[in-house]
Amino acid sequence: MTQLSAAQTSADAPRNPDSSKALYGGKGTRRITVRDITAAKERGEKWPMLTAYDAMTASVFDEAGIPVMLVGDSAGNCHLGYETTVPVTLDEMTMLSAAVVRGTSRALIVGDLPFGSYQEGAVQALRSATRLVKGAGVGAVKLEGGERSLAQTELLVQSGIPVMSHLGLTPQSVNTMGYRVQGRGDEAAHRLLRDAKAAQDAGAFAVVLELVPAELAAEVTRSLHIPTVGIGAGSECDAQVLVWTDMMGLTGGRMPRFVKQYAELRNVMAGAAKAFAEDVVGGAFPAAEHAVH
Repeated sequence: MTQLSAAQTSADAPRNPDSSKALYGGKGTRRITVRDITAAKERGEKWPMLTAYDAMTASVFDEAGIPVMLVGDSAGNCHLGYETTVPVTLDEMTMLSAAVVRGTSRALIVGDLPFGSYQEGAVQALRSATRLVKGAGVGAVKLEGGERSLAQTELLVQSGIPVMSHLGLTPQSVNTMGYRVQGRGDEAAHRLLRDAKAAQDAGAFAVVLELVPAELAAEVTRSLHIPTVGIGAGSECDAQVLVWTDMMGLTGGRMPRFVKQYAELRNVMAGAAKAFAEDVVGGAFPAAEHAVH
């Protein structure tokens, strides 16, 4: 594992205790930018990120103070009825991203580049990212891969489009890697660390680490001057992200081990739907007070 220099260790220490500048709980009302994300890393501040796919949900999270929202291609699983993220199109991502932007005023909105929208090369990635930035209004884009997406990341950043990289389990590669922990073993760990540094060197402002052993994720976090965003990657990452339908208990079926459910919306919504149906069938709704005169 990489040994850190004294200068690197010092750089990781919190520098600015001013809570008014915090990403979560801060006093600012303007849009959060990637510069704010960089400053949070320098302060040693941890921050939350949630996915969002529509204006109404995004407005709730914005009011709650969530500083960064990801319009993830996870919408394919959560909202569009696909079995994986692979079928999600750029048109769909543009529509969903625009809705989230319209529903928010403070959060930094990151739009996912879906499968097939950047793999051909840097020019295709720039065209796709430009659609999300100009057509939807996102403040940054996310793409999967480190060294394999190096040219794409470099051109986007040089063109003025902030990039969040995604390493570890990359769901768009499900047909080759499946859904399993990434970075186990010395060779795999070295490759992931190399990918993270390549993404940083290419200009990425943050790196998502998905399903990565906690010890490795901690080492990557210490080794980078840009923040890491963990999902199933332990507690030492600079930020944490969850798919909102998982976090709220809306997703059905078995949840991954790393998911913590903070509500049980599926049960609440089902109960409300049944109560409405029973009132209609039984004649209790609409009552006199619900009539228009």
